[in-house]
Amino acid sequence: MKIDRRLLLAIAVIGVATLVWLLLTIGLIASTLEPVQRALVAEQLAPRMVLIGMTWLFGLVLIGATLRWLFRRYASSPARLLEQTRVLLAAPKAAPMHHQGTLETQALAEAIFQLASQRDTLREDVAAQIEQASLSVQQEKNRLAALMSELTQSVVVCNLDGRIILYNNRARLQFKTLSQTPAVAGGAELVGIGRSIYAVFDRQLVAHALDSIQQRIVRGAGSPSAQFVTTTQAGQLLKVQMAPVRNVDAPSHAEIHGFVLMLDNVTRAFEEEHLRDQLLHGLTEGSRSSLANIQAAVEMLAYPDLEPAMRERFLAVVREEVGSMSLRVTDLAQKSTQGLKARWPLEEMMGADVLLATQRRIEARTQRTVSLENLDQGLWLKVDSFSLTQALDYLAMRLVDEFDVRFFRLRLQAAGERAQLDLIWTGQAMSTETVMSWEMDSMRFGAESTPLTVRDVVERHGGEMWFERERARHEAFFRFLLPLASVQEQMEATQILHNDSRPEYYDFDLFQSTDQSHALEDRLLSDLTYTVFDTETTGLSPSGGDEIIQIGAARIVNGKLLRQESFEQLVNPGRLIPAATIPIHGITQDMVMGKPAIGEVLPAFHAFAQDTVLVAHNAAFDMKFLQLQQAKTGLVFNHPVLDTLLLSAVVHPNQESHRLEAIAERFNITVLGRHTALGDAFVTAEVWLRLLPLLQAMGIHTLRQAREAAQKTYYARLKY
Repeated sequence: MKIDRRLLLAIAVIGVATLVWLLLTIGLIASTLEPVQRALVAEQLAPRMVLIGMTWLFGLVLIGATLRWLFRRYASSPARLLEQTRVLLAAPKAAPMHHQGTLETQALAEAIFQLASQRDTLREDVAAQIEQASLSVQQEKNRLAALMSELTQSVVVCNLDGRIILYNNRARLQFKTLSQTPAVAGGAELVGIGRSIYAVFDRQLVAHALDSIQQRIVRGAGSPSAQFVTTTQAGQLLKVQMAPVRNVDAPSHAEIHGFVLMLDNVTRAFEEEHLRDQLLHGLTEGSRSSLANIQAAVEMLAYPDLEPAMRERFLAVVREEVGSMSLRVTDLAQKSTQGLKARWPLEEMMGADVLLATQRRIEARTQRTVSLENLDQGLWLKVDSFSLTQALDYLAMRLVDEFDVRFFRLRLQAAGERAQLDLIWTGQAMSTETVMSWEMDSMRFGAESTPLTVRDVVERHGGEMWFERERARHEAFFRFLLPLASVQEQMEATQILHNDSRPEYYDFDLFQSTDQSHALEDRLLSDLTYTVFDTETTGLSPSGGDEIIQIGAARIVNGKLLRQESFEQLVNPGRLIPAATIPIHGITQDMVMGKPAIGEVLPAFHAFAQDTVLVAHNAAFDMKFLQLQQAKTGLVFNHPVLDTLLLSAVVHPNQESHRLEAIAERFNITVLGRHTALGDAFVTAEVWLRLLPLLQAMGIHTLRQAREAAQKTYYARLKY
């Protein structure tokens, strides 16, 4: 435990004073004695000097303990009360102070807490009035967030420095496909509030597009925009449409505050277009040669005196070239048809949703009962749900009209790489010819009709459909083989369906920020972007062979914790996790099996933390693990680092504990997920946001000042 230097100095002064007093007393007594008496006394005391010294030392210990108690009660108590009061001033809501001190300081602490509670009540009243007054603004903001989230096009809004201030969920998924490590970072290293769009696009390309827009504005264009196509680092081809965000208060709206990017991944479309061009070129070149041969043969056949053998030979050339051209045209038609099927928009849907939609449609049209089987919530299909439900509804109506079927069952189950969807009924059997005619007829629904056939719907999905009978159970069914959504598509669709944090994806205050020309060290703490991180490890010895098993991180932009822009990844340490550490972090050997090694994870984390200040609690420990990987990965974490442990000691030098739990309790922060990397990162981020105003109140405003103050604390001496 840290001991105050003033207490140590006081004990040292008292010790010296008592020793001097003891020596003076002995000297005075000796001066009153005769030489014989002094010799006799010295002879008696010499063997007992150790006892006298121990008695003096024991007395000094008692005096020190008494001084320490008095110091803690009367000297440190007001200082601790001051620190706790500053916490109340900075905290959004007052927490009980639990002050330990004299009766007077305890009463003062209670009075301060009551004042803080009254302040919180007044704050809540003011907040309620503000919320009521700004309700319409909030509704508009929520509408914007909902609209942006539901758009099927990727939209990103940036300020003039290229910092992202808004993006929708579709853009988040789009950037995930552009990531070089989608399984690790999931695109989090590319997209995020406050991140630079130049991590994806070339700065000069964007600047050129902005210049083009500015020129159109000067010429008086009503809706100026620019388009460009670019290739990303991951090899994807993006078509980008850019529109300006203009200052409505500026004259003629000519001042640009930022820009909107609408992204479209055209990689597949470009590849298909290129393939079609190749097919057309092959057909053209091949046909040119065939036509030349046919023309030459026809010219020879025009001669009246041509011998029969030669005539037959030239006729064979004509037949051969015509057959070759026919094969080429047929092959082109087949490949073009496959391309059309591939380009038909299919959507990722839960199989259960497809069955429910089909059930409602059949019951509404046929007035028959439809039951469902195998409602597997984890089965996802890639289908055109409208045409598929149309086909099933059409078949059910034909069965009711022609065979008076009384009830149906819908069954869905996985079958290898596809899914089997069955429309089942009990009743009269039908012939294969009847099934084929239903399959090829245009679908009709009473007075409504569609040119599509059931066969068209099946081919649209690249699937199959047939009729089967189960004689033993007196049942029959139509079976459709349908494509399953890929694992990646399932995950993306799930993220779209269950995303409930739309407002987390924008921060319009960043329109006010610009890149600073001065060094990062001299920037204000309130202007910086932070990556708050934590690691879980196999042990506490970085240099002794322990390894990272989990990294968790969150970002703070513009003074706001962006919980949705987090980084969390388990890491395979390549060694056994000691059983003694598992109860602490809860990570078992099975959980890290098959996970990426640290060499795969660190590049993604390094990109996630790019252009930010790293923040951690007891950062020296976590940074040591990262630095030891430098030789293996070639990655240097030379980011500025702030340690909440050291900064807590700066603002609260009189507090006994600076453990993360103790600091969180002082700041009234709820701790969730303790000893998980991401959970600890969130708590550390909340702590940093509480420390920031306290540091500013002490005159610590810049990164340089914070780092210098942290290095002067007692805890900065700890090394790993």
